Amino acid sequence: MNKGSALLALPLLLLAAVFFAACGSSTGRSKIAMWESRYNDKALGRVTPDQLLREVGLQTDLIPPGKAGRYKYRPMTPRYITIHSTQNYTGNAYNHALALKRGALRATKRVGGNRIGFLTWHFTTQSNVAIQHLPCREQGEHADFDGPGNNYSIGIEMCEHRGNDIALTIDKTARLSAYLMYTYGIPLSHVVPHYHWPRISPSIKDPHKNCPHFLLDRGRPGATWQWYLRRVNLHYSRLIPGPARNLG
Repeated sequence: MNKGSALLALPLLLLAAVFFAACGSSTGRSKIAMWESRYNDKALGRVTPDQLLREVGLQTDLIPPGKAGRYKYRPMTPRYITIHSTQNYTGNAYNHALALKRGALRATKRVGGNRIGFLTWHFTTQSNVAIQHLPCREQGEHADFDGPGNNYSIGIEMCEHRGNDIALTIDKTARLSAYLMYTYGIPLSHVVPHYHWPRISPSIKDPHKNCPHFLLDRGRPGATWQWYLRRVNLHYSRLIPGPARNLG
């Protein structure tokens, strides 16, 4: 390109930059508005822990002890809740539960990487159900290898398959997060995205994973993630103190 052409192109490039910056800044707000249109917050009232768990629609379908990703017992005192998205656009929560029980989600077991040769986590949520795969006091293999994300956090995967309502999935996950906070004494500041846990391994160039991608802004926690935390706190603030079912 000669100098004259470059000068003529400069205003167009500046205009394009402004356009894309504006689009980027509005994307998060527009998707949040779309999700919120699916909610009826005015109808929400105070609930007991048991009532909140019923809203979650929890089903228990644990990986059998001694099998697959539970072939050995690895105790945990939960201190965090880690939120993921499956990035699997064909598998629903029931498919993931079956894969975990069959040991189909294998990973290379190695020093500085996966410790057990399987991927495991505690819950999978979608718009109409949440399925529990691991007791909450057992370690999963979903975050940061031998780091605090695996050693001390409850992992929740949100489904993304075709036909699933992402807005309702997010809200169900927020309700489950609130219940787990209450049951295990976990503060809101310890509800974190997968991004929060750097994967420490020489083979990984970017240790921070863009996950859950639809709750991050440009691959990082930002306004959308803060909105999700407010959603969790909304449901937590609805709780009437009382006994809560221990989920293992």
